[in-house]
Amino acid sequence: MRKFLLGITAALVILTSCASKKEIEATVVHTMNNQQMAWNLGDLEGFMHGYWESDSLRFMGKDGVTFGWKATLDRYRKSYPTKEKMGNLIFSDLRVEVINAKTAYVDGVWTLNYPNDEEAHGHFTLLWKKIHGRWVIVSDHSS
Repeated sequence: MRKFLLGITAALVILTSCASKKEIEATVVHTMNNQQMAWNLGDLEGFMHGYWESDSLRFMGKDGVTFGWKATLDRYRKSYPTKEKMGNLIFSDLRVEVINAKTAYVDGVWTLNYPNDEEAHGHFTLLWKKIHGRWVIVSDHSS
């Protein structure tokens, strides 16, 4: 009987962790959908809501590494000074890998579409952490 109960307990732990992974994936994708919507409304601060508001945030792009939430927002403002320059953002080919209950890794493709049929696109890798009960991007490498 004891082995049977241990087996049931182990199965419940596995099922619980699977549900947690699905919840984490859903939370991360939901946040990215909100970021996409904010970007497409021209709301850079709303877009930045998905990032860790800390001086330890890391953003790596073609110009090197930017440290800090404010510096990353300033970098976006400089690169995309108007809604027209921002284009229409689409995240695609998302792959979410939950590492543990407080860490997830996401990679995918970003695309910016512009009214004149121009397009910019690239790939990204994001490290997400659960900090103070909230899932946020702590490191972004976009190319």
